[in-house]
Amino acid sequence: MTGTLTWQLLRDLKTSEFTQAGDKWHEVSGRSASDRARVDRAMSAKLRETEESDTAEAALGRLRRLSRNFQYVHTECGLIRTALNGLAGDLAEPQNQLKQALADAASLNFTVHEDGSVSYPAAEVEDVTGAKQDASAGKAQGSSRLLLEPPGLGSQGQQPLYPGHSGFKPMNPNAAKAQDVADRIARAVRTAREIDARYAKTLNGLKAEKGLDVTAATLKDVARDTADVRSTAGMHLAEGIPQDKDPAERKKWWDGLAEEQRQEYLKVAPDLIGDLDGIPAVSRDEANRNYLPVLIDEVARQDGDDARTKLDALRMIQGKLNESSHPPMFLLGIGDEGNGRAIVSYGNPDTSRHVAVYVPGLGTKLNDDFAEGTLKRAQDTAIGARKVDPSTASIIWLGYDAPQSADVMSKGDAQRGAPAYNEFMAGISATNANEDPHVTAIGHSYGSLTVGTAAKEPGGIPGVDDVILLGSPGVDAQKATELGVGKDHVFVGAADNDPVTHLPTKGESALGLGLGWMVGGPEGVRRAGDLFDIGNDDLYFGKDPASEAFGAQRFQVDDGPRMVLEAGKFKAHSQYFDPERDRVSALNIARIVGGSPEAIVREEHR
Repeated sequence: MTGTLTWQLLRDLKTSEFTQAGDKWHEVSGRSASDRARVDRAMSAKLRETEESDTAEAALGRLRRLSRNFQYVHTECGLIRTALNGLAGDLAEPQNQLKQALADAASLNFTVHEDGSVSYPAAEVEDVTGAKQDASAGKAQGSSRLLLEPPGLGSQGQQPLYPGHSGFKPMNPNAAKAQDVADRIARAVRTAREIDARYAKTLNGLKAEKGLDVTAATLKDVARDTADVRSTAGMHLAEGIPQDKDPAERKKWWDGLAEEQRQEYLKVAPDLIGDLDGIPAVSRDEANRNYLPVLIDEVARQDGDDARTKLDALRMIQGKLNESSHPPMFLLGIGDEGNGRAIVSYGNPDTSRHVAVYVPGLGTKLNDDFAEGTLKRAQDTAIGARKVDPSTASIIWLGYDAPQSADVMSKGDAQRGAPAYNEFMAGISATNANEDPHVTAIGHSYGSLTVGTAAKEPGGIPGVDDVILLGSPGVDAQKATELGVGKDHVFVGAADNDPVTHLPTKGESALGLGLGWMVGGPEGVRRAGDLFDIGNDDLYFGKDPASEAFGAQRFQVDDGPRMVLEAGKFKAHSQYFDPERDRVSALNIARIVGGSPEAIVREEHR
């Protein structure tokens, strides 16, 4: 829009003209994408097949430049369309507010003037003595600011309390109503002007530099333009997302969008889509890959050790995404909130018949150890399970703040993480293309408490068939049946030299019985614990999942190195997934995840 925006212009504005213009820009964007594809797949490919010479290489160079130009036009035209759609959407609310104010003015027989002021008619009123008096007509001038005093008591409405006092004028009841209408008109116009100015600045920035070559500087300009449009139109895009709906309804919403609408979210506002449960994995992956460089840039501008730790991990994950991976990586979530967020799938969880979702535990956060070690656990599980059934995906879910130190003795992190885990699992069920996919929930260390807490929520973990608990300090349950899948579908791996699987109860901890393990190993704990825990089958967070009393299916794992005496530290706690360090455990996990639990090697209960 040009010139000063008046209430008349806002009233008569046809926002559909903006969306229609956006559609025209979309047509240009679509043609550019098609032309680029034709250059890449037809002209360039044919030239490579038929010509091998310096002339051919020069021609290919020009075609590559043309391809970049088409890509640039495709992106910029798409940004213009998004901005125009956002402008139309954002102007709709103040326009509706204005029209309602004008309708109220007409119903009250008020006159709205060109400058937005509102005239009201005279009225007959009673004064405090009951006598009839004429209250004169007047005019109210609107203000776009919030009123600091009640309507009618400003310069237009000041008056003494008693008749007969010098300057007394009876109050016209229309005055306050006219002031309200005038203020609403002024506020609507002011809001619309601010929206108009914001979008005008963004649209004016979507201009190409002179020349035909798309350089590195031009591509950087594209990223800047995308950020500008995101900042301007982001609220408009966010308003359309059914955040308060369940994952199945979100998938229905996403599937119902036109392709160009989905591309707006993926390119302009990928952070709004990347971690939204119910969005298909391929789209989440594209959104998060688009968002990752933006997130890296944001974290790089932050100070402190925490930011540097996250930045290193984000760059390492980006490096892995840029490399070929077996199975292929899907980035289903990424963020820097809390201790960091990262959800990575090895294999497509929407097409796989078997899907495992692993929750890590104590000490896990977005750092280099996560990028190098924790991710590998999910990958090893996927590789092993695919030998059982090739249609398998394995996910690492760092969608909560795992405890880092003393917090491990509290249920708080698990209680906060469980609802988020269940929503993610509901999203897996909603987007998986198989009629009844086989889903396994895996909890390691404190992550097993998070999985157990999620399983005990009303309705249990959505879509889950099997539960695997590894190196567990307890799951806040006394029986495997409490986890909602039946005791025959709860599997436990507990290394005898894993200290976490021998954590004393809270009462025992208060008496320092943890030292029993340090001195005498597991047997030392059992001997000391029997004094306070008959049967010695309780842990810090409930019944020992490896115990007979708990009733789960215990499978064989390597005992692992002894802590302190063999300088193994916590290696026995961290090798369950590793096919090189604990082959039998990794194979058992793979068999369960791959849908062949009958093939596991079982171990006696404690």
